[in-house]
Amino acid sequence: MTGPPCKALDASLQTQDPDVTMDDVAAGDIPKGADAPLASPTSLVLQNLDVVLVALALVPALLLGAPAIGFVLGACGWVLQRMVAVIDRRWTSKATDPVRELVMNLFEAFGRIWLLAGVIVLAAVLGERPDGLTAAVVIIGAYSVAFVIRLLSGPPGRRAGE
Repeated sequence: MTGPPCKALDASLQTQDPDVTMDDVAAGDIPKGADAPLASPTSLVLQNLDVVLVALALVPALLLGAPAIGFVLGACGWVLQRMVAVIDRRWTSKATDPVRELVMNLFEAFGRIWLLAGVIVLAAVLGERPDGLTAAVVIIGAYSVAFVIRLLSGPPGRRAGE
């Protein structure tokens, strides 16, 4: 997975500097961490492609007859869990004890899973079974996109902000 397309995607996800060239990437001169400049629009879209696709799919899905309650709850649940993940990364980065950091990460990860499961159940209860199924499909689709982006962005230690 170190071919040019993955390397370019990896570089755009690693760096938040729009002036970084592919030569900088090849030389390993990529700014990392909290001191890196603001992210370019392209890297922001790639980092949040799952959220962008969920938002873009909303209108066509509803026009094609997808259950509204299920789609909206699934999309809102996905965006909420992404916001929780960002807040948690900031919170756990301040932990000085590795054991405490691990516990915080595990608690947050399982909490987000239960949040998404709750959204699916809530959609089925507030609407009907098709609403629950729609919420599940939205969440699974968004998770799949996020998973592929994580795979293409490289090992965790090489990602932006880490």
